[in-house]
Amino acid sequence: MIRRSRLAPALALAVLTPALVSCSGDDGPSITVYNAQHEQLLEELAPQFTEETGIEVELRNGKDLELSNQLVQEGDASPADVFLTENSPAMSQVEEAGLFAPLPEDLVAPIPAQYRPASGLWTGFVARSTVLVYNTDLVDPDELPSSILDLADPEWAGRLSFSPTGADFQAIVAAVLELEGEDATREWLEGIKANGTVYDGNNVVLEAVDSGESEVGIIYHYYWYRDLAEGGDVSDDSALYFFGDEDPGAFVSVSGAGVLASSDDASDAEKFVQFLVDRTGQQALADSYALEYPLNPDVRLDPPVKPFDELQPPRVDVSDLDSRTVVDLMTEVGFL
Repeated sequence: MIRRSRLAPALALAVLTPALVSCSGDDGPSITVYNAQHEQLLEELAPQFTEETGIEVELRNGKDLELSNQLVQEGDASPADVFLTENSPAMSQVEEAGLFAPLPEDLVAPIPAQYRPASGLWTGFVARSTVLVYNTDLVDPDELPSSILDLADPEWAGRLSFSPTGADFQAIVAAVLELEGEDATREWLEGIKANGTVYDGNNVVLEAVDSGESEVGIIYHYYWYRDLAEGGDVSDDSALYFFGDEDPGAFVSVSGAGVLASSDDASDAEKFVQFLVDRTGQQALADSYALEYPLNPDVRLDPPVKPFDELQPPRVDVSDLDSRTVVDLMTEVGFL
């Protein structure tokens, strides 16, 4: 049964103690990684890094803004050596707090400049594309909007679904804010609230669309492709629509990696970030269950995932995505 979310005020700002997952023993060099990327993915990647370098990895898992807020609270006393996120607004928060150490230029060079900040204080290492999933029995592709902003129009009333409380959707809102401005973003949020049904999680949005409970849903690409790879239980009656022409709906959200300036093991921490962006780590990402896009151009996902170089994302400075204003707007509109 699909369950709709009960939205708690200021959920996105909650600071929770991260779960601890130790990939290390008691001897030898080790680093502590505050990990807001998918736990399963890092549990695959960390042992490969350890096998390659001999450096053990202790993962402390949590959500983007939970961990970024925790890092800001801990400041120089944080035990973290590396911070990883699903989406870049949490990286920007830690960057603004002055907690990252600069990364060497040759380390970040494998990642295109569009997907890392000009400051050089952190880097993107993997990405996900915003998409519209639609029920193929209920919606003709010719009906689909040319812009994600059009989903606020009255013609989409009762037809739309999304999951607004998580960092995934909030990153999309951050892109709309950066590209369209505060007034337009508020108007868009009010429109999709009036038109849409809120669900708790992108997988639930996908299930709702595939079952016909909802006609279209806003998600990231990998949810649909993962289900397809696993047998298509909730993707067999749906398809993906990729916005183009640098529309806000074509936004590519970047997962970030940075080394904390307070780290006592900065050299080993840099080696971990380098592993994530170099070919070996990027190929491990591509070969994983995740089906997120590697950002090193030397590595590609296998079909049927749409090739990364065929996407038409808007150009957004990853350091400019403003999580604070996003939370304020979404709270004002009534999503948080």
